[in-house]
Amino acid sequence: MPHAVSCTACSVEIDDYRFNKGTMSKTKPSFAPVPKSPIFISATLFVLLVCLLLVALSAWSAWTARGVQLREQQIATENMARSLAQHADDTFKTVDTALIGVSERIAYDGTSRKALQRLHKLLALLVSEQPALRGISIYDIEGRRVVNARAEVEAPVGDNSNREFFLYHRTHQDLGPHIGAPILNRATKEWVIPLSRRMNDADGQLSGIVVATIGIDYFYQFYASYEIGREGLILLVLNSGTQLLRWPILHDSIGRSMVNGPLFALYASGNERGNAMIKSPVDGVVRLNAYNRLPNFPLMVMVALSEDEIYAEWRRATLLQGTIVAVIVVLLGLLGFRLIDQIGLRVLAEQEARRAGEALLELNQTLEKLALQDGLTGLANRRRFDIVLQDELSRATRSASSLALIMIDVDCFKKYNDIYGHLAGDDCLRQIGQVLKAAESRPGDLAARYGGEEFAMLLPSTDVQGALKVAEDIRRAIRALEIKHAGNELGIVTASAGINALTPVYPADTVATLISAADQALYVAKASGRDRVEIA
Repeated sequence: MPHAVSCTACSVEIDDYRFNKGTMSKTKPSFAPVPKSPIFISATLFVLLVCLLLVALSAWSAWTARGVQLREQQIATENMARSLAQHADDTFKTVDTALIGVSERIAYDGTSRKALQRLHKLLALLVSEQPALRGISIYDIEGRRVVNARAEVEAPVGDNSNREFFLYHRTHQDLGPHIGAPILNRATKEWVIPLSRRMNDADGQLSGIVVATIGIDYFYQFYASYEIGREGLILLVLNSGTQLLRWPILHDSIGRSMVNGPLFALYASGNERGNAMIKSPVDGVVRLNAYNRLPNFPLMVMVALSEDEIYAEWRRATLLQGTIVAVIVVLLGLLGFRLIDQIGLRVLAEQEARRAGEALLELNQTLEKLALQDGLTGLANRRRFDIVLQDELSRATRSASSLALIMIDVDCFKKYNDIYGHLAGDDCLRQIGQVLKAAESRPGDLAARYGGEEFAMLLPSTDVQGALKVAEDIRRAIRALEIKHAGNELGIVTASAGINALTPVYPADTVATLISAADQALYVAKASGRDRVEIA
């Protein structure tokens, strides 16, 4: 076995082996992985299991807390909706009771001037006593106002026959209360909700309409006392889908239809109350919506809380809990794997001698391989060629068998380097080296870089004709590469070859005579025009 040599060429080849991925495999690490002993595996699994259990417990706890938070908010919004619905129902009931009293007063006293004067005082008193009331008016069958809570009795004025409440009572016979869409008071510029009742004469025909207006600001003042967050809202909506008011105030929402909204579809299904998580089609905010119908009026109250604000406190708590758990897991992992490392170090200490021996053996094999291989082409180098040639010549002499040698030289290669540069020259030699490598068709065949642009092909147990066939195949394969060469007559890279075959090998034959004859044949091929094969 050849020994490692301390020389520049060897050092270059070793560096090339370690770092050139294209020609050699990487050197393996000095130490093998830690053997997976039962105690090592058990300790690793235990640490991982404890960490996973902590994380899973924390995740389960956070998820459970999230569900509890949502359920609490569902209850809170439902209770708020129920409370606000009761407040609205009480407000409308109080006003409606006043309207019933006024209707009865008109039916009993009539509409004489004195009766209307007394009625005016009563209306003014009712408005002053009821904070929700903004006004009460009486209209005749033509839609003219005959008395209200603000003005003195005068001749019937105005025409309100086109108002929504007047049209409703003209076409509906029932004497119950009617809540209309919000209207803007012409005098005060305040939005109000009209609550009206039909009045009939003795024959059951329409004799007039009594209307009370309820200020929307009254509800705003009450709703302002509820904490609903920055993105929460409260809605008061008619069963028809008309929005009476919204808190926080959004003036362009007054009177807007909610018929096509997702929450109204849930409400329209007939449920008295309910809740759902819905994304608003108006502002895109996801909210927990709860609704509740009023017991005595065709209205519902909706309360909505932002999902982000519902989970804000839960997120803060979860982040803190997660941070604490993460710190615990990291500390536990560090301590646990430190213990595992100690176990691994002990196992490594027991195996170190064996690993060192294996590494030394591999290094010797690597040095041997590098010492006998050409770094550029990957073929055998001159040193290995000389060793193998001597061995094959001795074997052929003992067995009186044949031995053939092909010497190959790249035509006009100096000009190629001068024209294209040494980097292109190296690439050209690599491609030719691949051709020769492919020509090693038998285990005993050896292709080698003899020196510079010269190559050798050693063919044991091969006669002249066999060697000629191999040489011609190599020459044609090099031509087939079609490597451009402006300095060669053919315009491409070609090669010439000389063959010497000893059939059989005699004891008097030597390495020098074999190589000399093949070299002479190569010289003849060069002199005869190149790109040809000559036999010694």
